[in-house]
Amino acid sequence: MGKNVKLKAARAMLGLSQKDLAEKVGVTRQTIVAIEKGDYNPTINLCRAICRALGQTLDQLFWEEGQ
Repeated sequence: MGKNVKLKAARAMLGLSQKDLAEKVGVTRQTIVAIEKGDYNPTINLCRAICRALGQTLDQLFWEEGQ
C-alpha cells in the first residue's frame, strides 16, 4: 500500500485541511493523515464518504495503477 497522493491533491485543490476533510466525513484528522500516508486502508464506506466530500469517484481517488 503506497501513499495516496491523489487524495492529498484533491483535498488541497479544494483548499481543505486534513482536519476539514475529517470533520466532513466523521473521522479524526489522524485517520486522514494515515490514509494519505498509506498507513491505513479505509473501509469502502469511508472511501465513498471521502469521494462525496471531494466531488471525486472511487477510481479517481483510490485506484492504483497496475492493479
